[in-house]
Order: sequence, then C-alpha cells, then structure tokens
Amino acid sequence: MNNTAETAPTNQPHPVGGGNASRGRRTRTTLGWSVGIPVVGTAAGFLTQYPYGLWVGIIVVLVVVAATAIVVGSSWRRAGVATLACATGLALPLFAGPTLYEVWAKKLGTPADAVVLGTGREVNGKGTQLDVCTVIDTSGTRYELGERQNCHGQFKQGQHVIVFKDPLGLLDPWVQETNDRGVGTVSLPISAGLFVVTGASVFYAGKRRRP
Repeated sequence: MNNTAETAPTNQPHPVGGGNASRGRRTRTTLGWSVGIPVVGTAAGFLTQYPYGLWVGIIVVLVVVAATAIVVGSSWRRAGVATLACATGLALPLFAGPTLYEVWAKKLGTPADAVVLGTGREVNGKGTQLDVCTVIDTSGTRYELGERQNCHGQFKQGQHVIVFKDPLGLLDPWVQETNDRGVGTVSLPISAGLFVVTGASVFYAGKRRRP
C-alpha cells in the first residue's frame, strides 16, 4: 500500500504590500521630479541675475531641460508631455529670474533716494545696444545700472529716483521712479503659470508613465 502523501497545489494569498510599496515609491519619485525640475529652473534663472552667475545659470538650465527630456521622454515614454515640459522649463528661467530679482530687491531691499547722473546706451558682445544709466544715492555711492536693474531709457539726467539695495549686497540695486514695493503685474503671473505647467506636466507624465 502506497503511503506517499499527496502534494496537491494549494492556493496561497499573494502579499499586497509589495504592490503598495511600489506605487508609493513611484508617487514619491513623481512628486520629486515634478517639484524639483521647476524649482531648480527658477533658481537657475535667479542665478543668472548675478554679475558672475550668468553662464553657471545657463548651464544649470540646460542640464535641467536635458534631465526632463531623459526622464519624461525616455524613461517614462511620454514624448509629447516631455516636449511641453522642456519648452515651459526652458522659458521659466527667462521670466522667473528677472521676476525674482525684482521681488527680492523691492520686498527685502533697503530703499534709498538717488539722482540720475546720466543715461546712454552701450553695445554688448553680440552687438546689441542696451540702455544704461548712472545714479548716485544720498550716501554718495555711485551705480552703473542696466536693463536688468530696470533702466530701459525711461529716466532723464537729474531725475530723482529710488534705488532698492540688495540686503546681501551682492546684486546691483533695482531702480525706479517711486518707492512703491509692488511687483510688476505681468511677469509674476507668467512666471507662476510656467512653474505650474512645468510641474503639472511632469507629474502627469509620472503618473501615466508607460512600461
């Protein structure tokens, strides 16, 4: 008589913890990229506003755009969304950099009375003519300012202006006619919109990534 025990297969419940953990990691990764890409792009735009940060900021922007294309377009296989995210990610620093400059100087900077000593135009390395102006504040400090500092040919020699000095003393001051600390109504919403679209595009691609 054969006493060999039968080895019939039994149905064992499959653990679900692994699937939940995988989805959790995917969500965290997606959130990391969707927040990190626009944040780093914005920071790179602000970096370009510094006297010696232009080329470093440009390099950072190009790295961010390349990373977006690789992650969203290649790894997640969402080519269309990657194109949108790269386009908005490239435009974001162009608007966010000057906007942050203005916000930083006008909201946190120290205002000082100044007088325009002279205005003119200079030619950069590309042959483009740019407006410049020379101002002097009540402390006797003289500044050579350009279009980044809001000198666009709107000032006249001898005109009274206000300069907002960088609280850290690293950036040239922002110059304008009054001591109004309000920020331009156009650049801020454009920057915010580009930030949201870039982040939302990356988040969508991460949640809809293809195998």
